[in-house]
Order: sequence, then C-alpha cells, then structure tokens
Amino acid sequence: MINWQNIFIYGVAFSAMACSMVYAAIPSPSGDSSIVSPQSKVEELWNDKGFTEGACVDVDGIIYFSDINFSGGLGKIMAFDPATGKTTVFSSDSGQSNGLMINQKGKMLAACGANNGKQCLAQISKKGKVKCLVDRYQGKKFNAPNDLVVHPKGWVYFTDPRYVGTEPLELDHMSVFRYDPKSKTVERVTTDISKPNGVVVSPDGKTLYVAETNNGATGLEKNPPKKPKKRMTLNAFPIHKDGSLGKKKILADFGAKETGIDGMTVDQNGNIYAAFRAESRFGIVVFSPEGKELAYIPTPTLPTNCTFGIGKDASTLYITAGSGLYRIPCKIPGFHPALPVKK
Repeated sequence: MINWQNIFIYGVAFSAMACSMVYAAIPSPSGDSSIVSPQSKVEELWNDKGFTEGACVDVDGIIYFSDINFSGGLGKIMAFDPATGKTTVFSSDSGQSNGLMINQKGKMLAACGANNGKQCLAQISKKGKVKCLVDRYQGKKFNAPNDLVVHPKGWVYFTDPRYVGTEPLELDHMSVFRYDPKSKTVERVTTDISKPNGVVVSPDGKTLYVAETNNGATGLEKNPPKKPKKRMTLNAFPIHKDGSLGKKKILADFGAKETGIDGMTVDQNGNIYAAFRAESRFGIVVFSPEGKELAYIPTPTLPTNCTFGIGKDASTLYITAGSGLYRIPCKIPGFHPALPVKK
C-alpha cells in the first residue's frame, strides 16, 4: 500500500462497472514475447471507489481480492467469478485485509493491517468471518501485516511494515515473520529488510523473494519514531529446511527517488511478476529468478498486486490496481505453492 492517493490513468475516468473494459490506450506489453504477447490487452473487470489489493485464486478458480478502506471504515474482500464475469462481496468486514492466499487445507489466510484493522495474520471463514491466528510477537502488537505467502510445507511468511494508521508502533522493527500452523508459533526470520512489502516463494520452495519498499515514512501514528531512510529493492533469501532464512541477496536496486515493488507472484518457470509503482513507469515488471528484467506490462494506474488463475485460466494474470481488478493473457502458467488439488 504505497502512495495510495496517487492514481494515474491513461485518459479514462473510472466508475463502478458491471461489464469489462479493454484499455486500448495503454502502451503495449514489451520484452520477451514468450512471457506476454505485445498484442495482449489489459481488461478491466471491476472498479469502485476503494483501493484494491491482495489478489489470490481459490481451487474453484474464483479470484478474491481486498478492497481497503482508508477512511476508517470497514474493509471488504471481493470475489470475481471468471465463469460469469460477476464480482460480489465475500466479506463485508475484512479487518482491513491486504494480502490473501489459500492454504493447503483450502482455508483463506489474510494479512490484516492497521488503520482500525485487526493488525494480525488471520483466517477467513467460508462465510467471510475474520479470525486472528496471531497478532503479536513477543507480546507486542504487529505494525500492520501487509502481504503473505504459504510455503509448500505449510509455513506462512508474512511482512509487517506500516504505511497508514494512527495506532502506536510497538515493535522496534518492520520485519518478515514466519507462522507455523502446526505449533501455532511465530518467529521473526529477518531484520535485514528495512521495510518489507510483497513476498512470494519460488516454485521449488527454496527461495523467498521479498520486496523492500521503504518510502521513508512510518504511517500516521502518534509519536512516530525517527523516519527510516528511503530504499527500494528486490531481494532473495534461501529457505533452510527448518524454515529459517539464509543470507540476503539483492536482485535489483531501484534507488530511492521513486516507489518500487508492492505485491508479487511467480509463474511455473520461476519468473517473478512484480507490481511496480514508480510513477514514471508503473505496471507489472517480470524478473528472472536472478533479477533480470524480462518483460513489462503497463497498467491503467498504479498496481498493487497480482496472481494467476488456474485450470484453463492458468496463464491469465489478474492485477489489482487503483480501485479496480484487471486481467491480461500471458504465455506461462502461474505457480501456486499451496493451492490444494480440486477433488
């Protein structure tokens, strides 16, 4: 959730829509055509007055995404059905959910932020009810859980920065944590990122990718600590057999003048699809596992997150951006590290 007030649109005014819209005015995708065709177009599926985030797919192909309320009201989780093209409210009180993901047991997990949110890692029931799994580390409240990924072994890695919210900051660092659902324990796995945001795991489960998106602010909390130094990077950590992390490797350094990466996903080849929020060049940037830029997909406005569909929809990339949900056909199927097999 970076600079959410800044919404840039290519000559199109947004409104709530029941039908889709193809954005012909957006520049064409560029780069490796084996990843995305330059003829592919971004299609708008839904748009309203909120702020969309955290797209994920369920085993039935439904795309879920968060609709965050920055006015102190209740956040929502929306559900888009590719079969019907309809978007409905799944949860009318999401606890200010941001990142979403389905685990191996078919349970929806959510990173719930601050600004009158739950500030926890939560489980969302089939009826859209929020249940906090863990909201503290060593007795101190989380800052504002932002994004999460479920490892093939069931561990949940989640980031805990703070971008908005008036709640006091209790922790001494904005860190990456790992939740073990078996022991119901949480541990801080690295403090080597000043302000972590998007997080995703490689298809082989051996690497954790973390976006460092430090905008030099700590939100709107009372008595804020000293502002952190701006820093925007994409990083890779080896994942050890016990779930701990090895030494950080910086894959890409974007400097500090503009905003970097928000949410991310990966395809079956291990390429990283990152929601890049630089105001001069926003869109989905595709990186190799080594950090080389492979392709660029412009979006109508600043993107926040992305995920692939499944089944016949496996190569379709769904994107949350501004107040909408979008999709674009790609060439390589996505990878979902924890999605259960449909019976």
